[in-house]
This record gives sequence, structure tokens and C-alpha cells, in this order.
Amino acid sequence: MIAFVAVAWIAFVNIVTLWRFREDKRRAVDGLRRIPEADLLRWALLGGTPAAYAARRMYRHKTRKQPFGLRLDLIAMMQAGVTLGLGFAFLL
Repeated sequence: MIAFVAVAWIAFVNIVTLWRFREDKRRAVDGLRRIPEADLLRWALLGGTPAAYAARRMYRHKTRKQPFGLRLDLIAMMQAGVTLGLGFAFLL
């Protein structure tokens, strides 16, 4: 049951993250008010990092913004570390 909830959460967060990046790109092209970077990074932090990286490539969005890219990389490294740590903890 816990595994199902975890997979459902990750799927939901990644779908929302992809949608938020797409929406921000559309707003940028249309000259409308943008979605704050903090909001995009928050969705990545909640588990949407794979979708954030995919959206950057798909929409060619936020690819040259260095503070944003660095923060996204730090979130990904932190998530990888937590995942590895939990994996090793359950193996012991």
C-alpha cells in the first residue's frame, strides 16, 4: 500500500511539475506574468525533479539561467543522497 501511494505521489508531482514548466514557458512567450522560480523549484523538491529536467529540454526553458540550474542540480543531488541513504538503511 505504501509503495502504491509513493508511486502515485511521484507520478502526480511529476505531471504537475511538467505542466508548471510548460505554463511558465507559454507565459514567457506571450509576455504574461511568469510563474516564480521558487514555485518551479518547490515542485522539483517535492519529487518532480525528473519532470523538471525533462521540461527544460522539451521546452528549451530555463536552460541558461544559472542560479536556477544550480539550485535544481542541488535538489537532485540531495534527493539522490536521501534515496541512497534510505536504500542502504533498509539493507542493513
